[in-house]
Amino acid sequence: MDFFDNRPDVETEFSSLVKEHEIHLKIFAFRVTKCEQTAKDIVQDVFLKLWENRDQLHQIENISAWLYRVTENRLIDHLRKLAADKRLRAKTWNRIKESGNETEMNLSARESGFWIARAVDRLPEQRKTIFRLNRDEHLSHQQIAETLRISRHTVKNQLSSALHQLRRFLQGFLFF
Repeated sequence: MDFFDNRPDVETEFSSLVKEHEIHLKIFAFRVTKCEQTAKDIVQDVFLKLWENRDQLHQIENISAWLYRVTENRLIDHLRKLAADKRLRAKTWNRIKESGNETEMNLSARESGFWIARAVDRLPEQRKTIFRLNRDEHLSHQQIAETLRISRHTVKNQLSSALHQLRRFLQGFLFF
């Protein structure tokens, strides 16, 4: 049946076609989308496509089947877009969480570094020197003892005392 060929009023034919099929297509689209507005938008797109292609409609034998096929294709496109959007949102959210965690860790590390430096500065001079040679210069107990001309046992005791003092000072500022 050719709806738009040899008809004096194309708009009237189009309008009657919309009236005849619109509600059925909306119900069909709503069953898939579960959203009234989305169903309306999809059906509107279908009729827009029909209007844009009205010159070629003389080739369509069953307009009802054509409308359902185009609606079905629009629904598939809609579902694909939803799935892609969900994946994109999930991927973006994961990136935000990762960068947020990284930022928090950087801030926490900077704050920890600040408090550790303050705690080290409060150590007695020899203990501070021994601690820095061990931690910053990576010298062994024996190397520190030789450098400072003290016993290895003194180095060990001073490092142990330094760590104990640092832990006590930092308990109020950091979580251990």
